[in-house]
Amino acid sequence: MNRPGRDDAPDRLYTLTQGRSGTGPDDPFDLVTLVVAESEPVTGMQSEHVAILKLTRFPTSVVEIAAELRLPVGITKVLLCDLLAAGRVSARRPHRPAITDPDILEQVLVGLRNL
Repeated sequence: MNRPGRDDAPDRLYTLTQGRSGTGPDDPFDLVTLVVAESEPVTGMQSEHVAILKLTRFPTSVVEIAAELRLPVGITKVLLCDLLAAGRVSARRPHRPAITDPDILEQVLVGLRNL
């Protein structure tokens, strides 16, 4: 069984990222970060960058982008960092409501048990 990105030639992946293997400690992307294109593709762009810009016309998560491109998430994040640095995409993490009230959590648990 072939898994996307796992059987790609390592030299292809190395070329895509120009030898970079990570995004650094300030990595703004996690799997559920939503990415939105801020510009249209331009002539001369790397084909993967063009594909990302087309995919992110509407908010799209990093993991969805990686799956569509059939690339490992790490490689996808390096490509996204390139686009973010160029101002071609914006990234935002989903807002998670903080439920810290134990009574609410208990009510949810009871409700789930009653299903």
